[in-house]
Amino acid sequence: MTTQASTDKKAVILLSGGLDSATVVAMARAEGYSCYTMSFDYGQRHRAELQAAERVARDLGVIEHKVIGLNLNGIGGSALTDSSIDVPEAPSEGIPVTYVPARNTVFLSLALGWAEVLGARDIFIGVNAVDYSGYPDCRPEFVEAFETLANLATKAGVEGNGFRIQAPLQNLSKGDIVQAGIKLGVDYSLTVSCYQADANGFACGKCDSCRLRAEGFAAAGISDPTRYF
Repeated sequence: MTTQASTDKKAVILLSGGLDSATVVAMARAEGYSCYTMSFDYGQRHRAELQAAERVARDLGVIEHKVIGLNLNGIGGSALTDSSIDVPEAPSEGIPVTYVPARNTVFLSLALGWAEVLGARDIFIGVNAVDYSGYPDCRPEFVEAFETLANLATKAGVEGNGFRIQAPLQNLSKGDIVQAGIKLGVDYSLTVSCYQADANGFACGKCDSCRLRAEGFAAAGISDPTRYF
């Protein structure tokens, strides 16, 4: 995939295939970055998001899209990686069972490695503190701490060519995110957000992620292109 002109301004972007990460790719592209996207086949039950990520990467013209295989289902502990744990269909208090232990830490670590190889200095992630569903690894404190780690733990950081972890959605509502993406030409019909999407990408319409997505389109006044089963 080489449709976007290469520049010296490179960014590695975590692309799940969902609404937020697709918006982040469009934002990075609008800022003039050559975009390199990374997805993870980590044992998630909603693997249709991987096909969605491929579609989004192609549509937004990234330089290269990688899918990295992991085995987070080997440790379990989350409704997203353990089929014996039901995905909740009602809001819950505290950190929900859809939290995947250490997921963003692992994902950002691998993105950091690829960024160092590419000579990229910016890593983008679509975490959001407003509609973040209670996940501790979506908070600003986490993003700041990982940036500190990135610059301590790498050859590039030690040699003064440090990294920035960019989370441009951090303080936006879902409605704000949808509006921003529409202005940047994101085709949200290509994305999959549902925690229990079927193999064809059809959404349940009941899980926390579906609820937040639907509320975002409603708040933005945009027709929801999500396909439901």
